[in-house]
Amino acid sequence: MQVYSGNPKWITADQIVAQSDAMHAKLQKAGYDYINVDSGWTDHVDANGRPAPSDALYPQGLKAVIDHVHANGQKFGLYLIPGISPDVYNKAYPIEGAPGCTTKSIVKQPLQQADYWKIGYRIDFGNPCAQKYVDSVVDQLAAWGVNFLKFDSVTPGSGVSDLSLDARDDVAAWSKALKKHGIWFELSWALDINYADTWKQYANGWRVEWDVECYCAGVALTQWDNIARLFPRAADWWRYAGPGGWNDFDSLDVGNGSMDGLTRDERRTATTLWAISAAPMYVGNDLTKLDQFGVDLLTNREVVAVNQAGTPAQPVSTSTDKQVWYAPNADGSYTVALFNLGRTDADITANWSDLGLNGAATVRDLWAGKDLGRFDAQFTGRSIPIHGVRLLRVTPQKNSTVALNDDAQRVTYSGTWKRNGGLEDPATAQPLQVAVGDSSTGPVPTPPASGRVVAVNDGDAGISYSGGWGQSGGRGFGDYKDDVHYAETDGSSFQYTFSGTGIDYVTELDESQGDVDVYLDGQLQKTVSTGRDAGQPRLVQQAVWSVSGLSNGSHTLRVVKKSGGYMLLDKLDVTLASLLKPDTAVFDKAKPADVSVGLLRDGGELAGITRDGTALKRGTDYVVSGSTVTIRAGYLAGLAAGTASLSFAFGGDAHDDVHATTKNGDSVSLTFRGTGISWIGPTAPDQGTAGVSLDGKLVKSVNVHSDARRTGQTLFSVDGLRDGEHRITVTKASGDVLRHDLFQYTVKK
Repeated sequence: MQVYSGNPKWITADQIVAQSDAMHAKLQKAGYDYINVDSGWTDHVDANGRPAPSDALYPQGLKAVIDHVHANGQKFGLYLIPGISPDVYNKAYPIEGAPGCTTKSIVKQPLQQADYWKIGYRIDFGNPCAQKYVDSVVDQLAAWGVNFLKFDSVTPGSGVSDLSLDARDDVAAWSKALKKHGIWFELSWALDINYADTWKQYANGWRVEWDVECYCAGVALTQWDNIARLFPRAADWWRYAGPGGWNDFDSLDVGNGSMDGLTRDERRTATTLWAISAAPMYVGNDLTKLDQFGVDLLTNREVVAVNQAGTPAQPVSTSTDKQVWYAPNADGSYTVALFNLGRTDADITANWSDLGLNGAATVRDLWAGKDLGRFDAQFTGRSIPIHGVRLLRVTPQKNSTVALNDDAQRVTYSGTWKRNGGLEDPATAQPLQVAVGDSSTGPVPTPPASGRVVAVNDGDAGISYSGGWGQSGGRGFGDYKDDVHYAETDGSSFQYTFSGTGIDYVTELDESQGDVDVYLDGQLQKTVSTGRDAGQPRLVQQAVWSVSGLSNGSHTLRVVKKSGGYMLLDKLDVTLASLLKPDTAVFDKAKPADVSVGLLRDGGELAGITRDGTALKRGTDYVVSGSTVTIRAGYLAGLAAGTASLSFAFGGDAHDDVHATTKNGDSVSLTFRGTGISWIGPTAPDQGTAGVSLDGKLVKSVNVHSDARRTGQTLFSVDGLRDGEHRITVTKASGDVLRHDLFQYTVKK
């Protein structure tokens, strides 16, 4: 509302009191109980250099306002940023409770920028006086009755991820001071996901994207595009949220249709996204002017319960505008949301198998508060409106099985487990390029080019864009597929996770562009110039940064705009691991012969072969013997002259990920209610044995060693358990490493 009003001094005592009273009357019974004030509350410091409330905004003092909020049964929050202002530095105020320490002595030398806006100087937390200063500020906040602190311009993030600004020391110091008083610590804005473990270590919540506001004063609070861009962020961040720390999507502006900037369907969709993501529901509207539709959205008991259950949802896929998101709940049910992000009404189907559910389930519509019945294998939401949603509770029925991936919140780890780290084996595909010809009527066909390099265009759904991005097509400059994505704001970035051994970042070189920072797997690799001198011609399809020879597995490329008018992405060229030997072949119709190809993965991992989406018939079109695949001449003879691409698909770990540990004694557990349980995962040459316990009793030692990596193996299984709650624990006993992929249990109701 501060932005919407156009008045940076909007947050007066009277306004805060009015908001508190409105929350007490309209929202508090549903659980809303924080009144959080953003920037603008302070305009001077006290005798010890600590931020002090504005006398003009709070003529009776800020504490009187806080006392009113507390009297309404609510908590109170304030806002600060890293660093110390030049004035506070220059005046060298004595630090409260720290004899000999001043606000000048704690500033890092030489002077360095502390925040995105260049408001203050960086604090030197190697100086013990620095922690004393932070403690003194927090002690003052606690004395006023503050319960919440939003800490803004936290880096890496906040538009800067190259470590030229780094507020991690600030975060650690403020966290230490705030924990002593039990004050909630919220970090902002658009934090760098590569440091997610740090944010979770020190904070209760962290913003994952840029401001949700549209910054259109007096017109609207937000707009649909600012909601839609949160979906890929939620897909990136969901696994980092859970008890102890939450993904923050910024304010939820759905309470008043005349000011939200959203349609009713979009308001319901936004509320659903916040709810299924367990994101803090911070209402951004003027609470004195909520409409009834907004109140109903914000206080729907079943939807608020989804949010408060604290199980962030994940997408089945983000490659389409018809998205299915799901969260496996502690009681064995699923929360499922069907989002229509497209431009036409659409039917959207949730397949139970995509959720890890095999069997029938009952379905309840949570927004409608209506049971919809039993469905054997899927549920289809009919004619979901543009930017609309259906929110469901899906409850498995008798004799169904539920599979929980290694990332599921219900799965708990003890010890030094890490996710992936190159120990995963993702599902992948590699083309066999076959040159087909007839030497009796033309030249002998020659071997085609390798298919190991795959072009990923800028519009690919797997690329996540953060910040302000647009797409430009029909450019006529010679870009790949004649289009690019572009950003104008420094700090904007794109991210792409791929499986392979190399990648090229392909863009244009032009005088309107500048520098970009390139990160691989969270580490800064290089600052690359994509600019040209004035007057030099534009160059297209330029590979400005490349890497090769990576370990075969999952890697993440992230590129951040640093300077210049524009940053562009044309395409990414991904080099796949060599899974076929050879990966090209020749078929001469004049001398027809079978084509044999060696597999560099276990033959049992071959899921199938397709051409242009049509599957070849195993046993007829091709046969597999050990690690050799033979394509029959009879099939190849039916192909047209030219180059045919046969796609070899290989299975992998579920969701392309695992958790792994190298320490004997580390364990993974699941508490479940059912009559049977299976432990599913890979066998591999670097694995040894593991002990499986049920309800605290060791029942079996399992050998998970094999001469080749094999995914999706049933390593342990038991049924016939009494119907009730049980706990399975798998403990590493020997071998270099132990991987965990899935638990699958049988429901008995």
